[in-house]
Amino acid sequence: MAGDREEKTLTAACHCRSVHFTVTVPGDALPLDVHLCHCSVCRYTHGALCSFHAPLPKEIHPEFISPSGLDKLTRYTHSQSKSTRFFCSNCGCHIGDRDHINGRWVVSSAIFDHSGDETVWRISSHIYANGSTKGGLFEFVPRIMSREVTLSNSGNQQDETAMQGNLKAPECDDRSLRAECHCGGVSFNISRPSRDFVDDLANRKWVLEGKEDKWLGALDVCDDCRLVSGTNVAAWMFVPVSYISPSPPDNLLIGSSKRYSSSEEVVRTFCGTCGAVVFYSCSDRPGVVDIAVGILRDPKSVLAESWVVWRTGRIAHFKDGIRYDPVFTESLGEGLQLWGKERHGEVLDFVIG
Repeated sequence: MAGDREEKTLTAACHCRSVHFTVTVPGDALPLDVHLCHCSVCRYTHGALCSFHAPLPKEIHPEFISPSGLDKLTRYTHSQSKSTRFFCSNCGCHIGDRDHINGRWVVSSAIFDHSGDETVWRISSHIYANGSTKGGLFEFVPRIMSREVTLSNSGNQQDETAMQGNLKAPECDDRSLRAECHCGGVSFNISRPSRDFVDDLANRKWVLEGKEDKWLGALDVCDDCRLVSGTNVAAWMFVPVSYISPSPPDNLLIGSSKRYSSSEEVVRTFCGTCGAVVFYSCSDRPGVVDIAVGILRDPKSVLAESWVVWRTGRIAHFKDGIRYDPVFTESLGEGLQLWGKERHGEVLDFVIG
């Protein structure tokens, strides 16, 4: 019986390990339910297609391991928020939220150990997932293996106004797509591939034949992406810097963004105010950046389907995802392929770059 279980201590850390803490959960509170929140606040603050949030029992809170502490975290609130969001000031990883009224924590499950253990963490629901043409990651994960994941347009831990953000997006010209984090500190526009670009054979690796008006896109479950965002899966759109305006400087710092190098020859940027992942850049792909799809403001689709050709045949760094959380990763891979077949009549597989 659940009440007979011993308590379990779970350890969490961001990528740079500036933030490192444990939570000790009584056995009768396990497994912790994880909800995937698709509200615009979560997408625009994480730069991901959703957040992976687990409410802790009200008397449980993070116990920071020295020299880590709340002082290593940046706090973010907005005019309609009922909680404070926390992310690492150095690498940008989202840690979770703390309720303003009762102090209860909702933590990012993706930064903990034991993630693949369903006796500890159990993905139970998609919340603020509207069923309209806006779409989202919930279309790829309708179930975890044989277990159905509940789909809901509301949630206990988020503002009721958040759902409205899914239904509203700034109108944009069909030739230009807006990207903007939640606080607005980082914003820019993306243009479609030009005819001259497509006709240059050297650029053919960045567009797909027959779909030359769109950029390539892919899901990524690598450990680094997980630990700089606080989510199990990242979503990227691959765009030459010359198709971004205003043109980013060489250091890729736009507005309130900060830089973090997750490995040699790799630079990532995130908003220093709200924490949204913005860019990924590596030395072997000069002149091209990965843009976090979670900050795209396509009024037609959360997945920006009129702008992105999604690779549905495989997920980047699949082995990392299988090692960390095999149950979720297998379900995501199967669901992505099924979505590709149902949506487009085929599974697309291609090499990025």
